[in-house]
Amino acid sequence: MAKERDKRGADGQETRSAADYYKLHTDAVNDLVNADESNSPEVPEEELRRYRSGPRLRLADWAKLLFVKMWFAGSVCFFIFWGLGGYVSDRLDLLLIFGIALGVVTDLLTNNALRFLAKSRGGADRWMMFPRKGYLSFPLNILYAFLPLLCVDMLYTLLNLAITAAQGADARPLGVGPILFGVFYTGFDLLFILIKRTLCAVVADAKRSAR
Repeated sequence: MAKERDKRGADGQETRSAADYYKLHTDAVNDLVNADESNSPEVPEEELRRYRSGPRLRLADWAKLLFVKMWFAGSVCFFIFWGLGGYVSDRLDLLLIFGIALGVVTDLLTNNALRFLAKSRGGADRWMMFPRKGYLSFPLNILYAFLPLLCVDMLYTLLNLAITAAQGADARPLGVGPILFGVFYTGFDLLFILIKRTLCAVVADAKRSAR
């Protein structure tokens, strides 16, 4: 009779342990499913760095975003300007295709890469002319791409005029290369983004003052 009580007691203890074990893991799964930014604890940046893998030589966030913008602009120059330059004889037609390609790549690739590299939502918005992604961003980015493109084209013209004036008729003009084009295009792009942000800040201050 004592053996039977011990067996029941052992079975009862095993059953309670299994139930507690199941309940514990169920609560953990529910916490994981329902986790979001509002109910998750803050984790220090030092703790996050311990679990991030990567090379020891770390670039600043702004350097990564800047490199992405220059790299995509230079890639479009390589594939479109260099690739189609021998097939499209008219310069205006080539610039038209070039501008459309730059706008498409900016909306579909460059801006998405910037959002992916940002450590927080909206962290890369200040690097984009149209940070809000939607149906209007696609045509707006295409139209906007012609503005820095024309500025780069004018800059190449002025540089070549200066080279010709300094070295004479035998001067070798500066050619359009992917790396230098990426630097020039990104520079004008950031300049116009800065102008836009400055104007938005002025208008916002004016509205607050009017209230």
